[in-house]
Amino acid sequence: MPQSLSFLLIHIVFSTKDRAAVLDATLRPALHAYLATVARNADCECFRVGGIEDHVHLAIRLPRTLTVSKLVQDLKTASSKWLKTQSPALAGFAWQRGYGAFSVGPTDLEALQRYIETQDEHHRTRTFQDEYRAFLRKYGVEFDERYVWD
Repeated sequence: MPQSLSFLLIHIVFSTKDRAAVLDATLRPALHAYLATVARNADCECFRVGGIEDHVHLAIRLPRTLTVSKLVQDLKTASSKWLKTQSPALAGFAWQRGYGAFSVGPTDLEALQRYIETQDEHHRTRTFQDEYRAFLRKYGVEFDERYVWD
């Protein structure tokens, strides 16, 4: 019997709306666990979730039956609803409309996980916007600054 096989490892990045720094250090561990659960419920293997006050990174193995856009939609919708229940200050919470998704080879998974784990360190000297631009350039993604940020 023929099989359809795949190994789709994706690095997903998205920020809060207007890069608002609202994901405080006490909330982030629960948010990251929640995002991992949403991913697993979508039949994804979630290797790592991390981020800082204004954005998140996920290292995910995507099943061949799920699109990246559908997964990101599910992640954002579920976590946005959840975040709004965590604090009155988050009642109007929203994620940015867009996202970044970058393919990663299996030999780079360990380095990606380390990168995600050390977000606090990376962002001592680099903003999310600088980090995101660097990813876009690294992966050869053409972009127009006018449409990247919301």
